[in-house]
Amino acid sequence: MSAPSPAPRPPRRGHLVGPHVSLRPPAPEDLPLLFRWLNDPEAVAPFDRFEVDSFQGLEDSLRTAPGDARSLAPRFVIVRRTDSAAIGLVGYYRAHNALDTIDLWYAICLPAERGKGYGSEAVGLLTDYVFSQQTVGRVGAVVDVGNPASFRLLERIGFAREGTLRQAIFHHGTWHDVGVYGLTRAEWERVRPAEGP
Repeated sequence: MSAPSPAPRPPRRGHLVGPHVSLRPPAPEDLPLLFRWLNDPEAVAPFDRFEVDSFQGLEDSLRTAPGDARSLAPRFVIVRRTDSAAIGLVGYYRAHNALDTIDLWYAICLPAERGKGYGSEAVGLLTDYVFSQQTVGRVGAVVDVGNPASFRLLERIGFAREGTLRQAIFHHGTWHDVGVYGLTRAEWERVRPAEGP
């Protein structure tokens, strides 16, 4: 097995910066906004499980997430660079104990900001971060089969459809199939932008 590629230069103050969005770790002052988003079906549904959480539960999950590879807590807030407005959330987690892979999740929580390319850019930044910080050979994502916009987002940044898990998630009163997407380290190294000097 070859050694992982060298990590890119670390982002300033924990931020990952792209042309239109940046990702920053959640701060204590973000808690009311994150709580509102994560408890708003318009922000996180209709293509995912929706569970109301307590404010204390969210606070606890954000505090313990850095030491918990399986945590589904938001790892970064997506910020629009033109005005520093928070527009969504992204996360990553180790989905399988026996597999060397990390799965991503993402949500543009303001419906008016969807379809503008912010999600693709944010997921690209997160993918780069995970590959540069983790010794995994693959980064993946699972997407409800009824969400073609999410399929296109992943495919735009190089992920390939690997299959379908039938009846894999229960939400909105019924079982749903999910598409399985993945990007290997070798594929990521071929498609990632060249680093500057």
